[in-house]
Amino acid sequence: LDGRVVGRACGRLGTGRGSVGDERRMGRQRGERVRLTEFQELVRGEFGSARGDALLTDHVLSGLGGRTGARAIQDGVDPKDIWRTLCLEFDIPRSRW
Repeated sequence: LDGRVVGRACGRLGTGRGSVGDERRMGRQRGERVRLTEFQELVRGEFGSARGDALLTDHVLSGLGGRTGARAIQDGVDPKDIWRTLCLEFDIPRSRW
């Protein structure tokens, strides 16, 4: 999940590296940026960069009401819940959650 995808998923275009003020105007707290970064690292570490990006933008997750991971981020779903849903749907061992 590169910065451009995170930016779009979070409702803004660009690099996804906005200021704290930008995050607050979009209804996010400063700490959430860290959580998204950690989420990116987990997805890339498990699935690889290209496949992880594709999964988040293209794969519909039944456990998230038929949304993609990117759409769920945009809708304000906690990245931790998206990660757990990906792990469940792709049979990732609990030790790697």
